[in-house]
Amino acid sequence: MSVYDIKIEDYNYPLPDERIAKHPLAERDRCKLLVDTNGQLSEHVFNEIADLLPPDSTLVYNNTKVINARLRFRKAGGGALIEIFCLEPISPRDYEQTFATTDSCEWLCFVGNSKRWKQGALEMMLNIDGTPTTLRAERLRNSGNAFVVRFSWDGGATFASILDAVGEIPIPPYLNRSTEPSDLSDYQTVYSHIEGSVAAPTAGLHFTDAVLADIDRHGIRRCELTLHVGAGTFQPVKSEKIGEHEMHTEFISVTRSLIDDLRNAPGRIIAVGTTSVRTLESLYYIGAALYDGADPSTALHVPQWMPYEYKQGISTAEALDAVAQFMDRNEMSHLVGSTQIIIAPGYQFHIVGGMVTNFHQPQSTLLLLVSAFLGGNWRQVYDFALANDFRFLSYGDACLFL
Repeated sequence: MSVYDIKIEDYNYPLPDERIAKHPLAERDRCKLLVDTNGQLSEHVFNEIADLLPPDSTLVYNNTKVINARLRFRKAGGGALIEIFCLEPISPRDYEQTFATTDSCEWLCFVGNSKRWKQGALEMMLNIDGTPTTLRAERLRNSGNAFVVRFSWDGGATFASILDAVGEIPIPPYLNRSTEPSDLSDYQTVYSHIEGSVAAPTAGLHFTDAVLADIDRHGIRRCELTLHVGAGTFQPVKSEKIGEHEMHTEFISVTRSLIDDLRNAPGRIIAVGTTSVRTLESLYYIGAALYDGADPSTALHVPQWMPYEYKQGISTAEALDAVAQFMDRNEMSHLVGSTQIIIAPGYQFHIVGGMVTNFHQPQSTLLLLVSAFLGGNWRQVYDFALANDFRFLSYGDACLFL
């Protein structure tokens, strides 16, 4: 079957609300861990993971940090409540630059109750480190089902400080509850430090400092990359066939040293989370485009269907070498690009040889990715989890696929 003809209804399963974890365990590394090794399933505790990883593994995780992306304004005179959900920066385009701005910036945003905000600026009074500040929001134009919003403020605070002061952590909609103070820490990985995501790379939520130290004691290499998770990660597949589904674009950033780590990895490369999988596999196609002489303006973006249309078939080593040589020629310490890649059954993995992940929503592109990695055998794994009281979705239990 062609990848374009895969029916999303074949990736459905019953998920009762009571199986969706609304909060993490008090000790996040005490959650269950389902291990699948070539179809052999076993149940463990997550803090045993260092003993379960192959000894020559390289563990790659996503260091992105979730921002307080949800802002609530009220129209003048006690009017309608308008919720603005920041998705990605428009101007400045660079995440680091936009968080450092001290007077204005523009973001692509979802707007709740947008019909009540036709025109005019919204204003919010706040206090940043003792300095009174007025934050304004102006709706500039539509962009699909979102809007470009210009934020401006006085007082000289950075936009990062603005979000920290008045924004809310945007927990997933399927939790069916409001953000709570505990989510400020619960919905961040212990290694998060590059701001930009509006959703957590949730496979990493199970790691603790103690688990990371145990991994180090076992001699397992640890590397990091950055993919800023967009709200599109929750976007349902509404089309009957996935060939009609448009994947969202996410921004990725990798260091020059990571390319060497991948190129010289002595054993299996284990990705922590689907975001790390998407980034690592996208690197192969960026390298392939550079190897073929594509202009960097196009080579640094991976289109949705490139994996199924690219026929050159260069090796993983050749692709990584092409990325390394491009970065060296341009004296780049970081490679910044974007990916729209969809990983579905039939996909050939080039870099990832293992995966730590959570249990994903029915009929989601993330479940397609898991199915691709398991050779289509996802249902056995999920039936086992449902029969053995595993907790599902962002705050739920974990899997290790080898």
